[in-house]
Amino acid sequence: MTSTPTPTVGFIYPDHAAEDDYPFAAEMLGVDLPVVHIYGTDLHAVPELLDLGSPEKLAGGAALLADEKPDAVVWACTSGSFVYGPDGAKQQAETLAAATGVPTSSTSFAFVNALHALGITRVAVAASYPEDVAKLFVEFLAAAGIEVLSMSSAGIDTAAEVGQLSPERVVELAVENDHPDAEALLIPDTAMRTLGALSTLEQRLGKPVLTANQVTIWEGLRLAGHTAVQPSLGTLFEKGHSHGSD
Repeated sequence: MTSTPTPTVGFIYPDHAAEDDYPFAAEMLGVDLPVVHIYGTDLHAVPELLDLGSPEKLAGGAALLADEKPDAVVWACTSGSFVYGPDGAKQQAETLAAATGVPTSSTSFAFVNALHALGITRVAVAASYPEDVAKLFVEFLAAAGIEVLSMSSAGIDTAAEVGQLSPERVVELAVENDHPDAEALLIPDTAMRTLGALSTLEQRLGKPVLTANQVTIWEGLRLAGHTAVQPSLGTLFEKGHSHGSD
């Protein structure tokens, strides 16, 4: 059952790559998903990611969203949140909540909460990042009780390059990097355009596929108290899985 009125969920998105996934989802779900941008060096490297997710940068994003009067805000960046580790990422979200005055989260916690909501504990990860960055995501998941059975790293250095991957290449990356014992496949980069490929991905793999922009949108709606059902956005949106821990 969909709650009313229509929620507004704001997203702080790094640079430009696959942000058109958000208006695409907003139209399908009948919700308002405004996106604002903050800017870094675009490298998937630890020092640059720590800078990108800094309190100063995120406070700037919060200020840009203020006029939208969002019901919830999500930092739409996986690497720029998990690179801080679980405690640092929690502090990051709390600092952002203080700046926005509404419930907040980040894409890294969105993955964890989505997995908890689906009751999934064993996953494969198809990462576009360089290996040292991808390993930090595996550690973040492990701290939340999620076992990563396999992790592949495509070793793509910048978000802009990831944003140029074709839907066919995204499907290939997923199929090549699944694990037979994994209950779900995770694709953790918000720079990758995935929403239009979710049905194909899940059909090809025969299991839930969780992608960064998909879980980010789900998490924002969850924080806003809104349950959205849209099967073409994957298993996560099939039955209104709205429970899970903050």
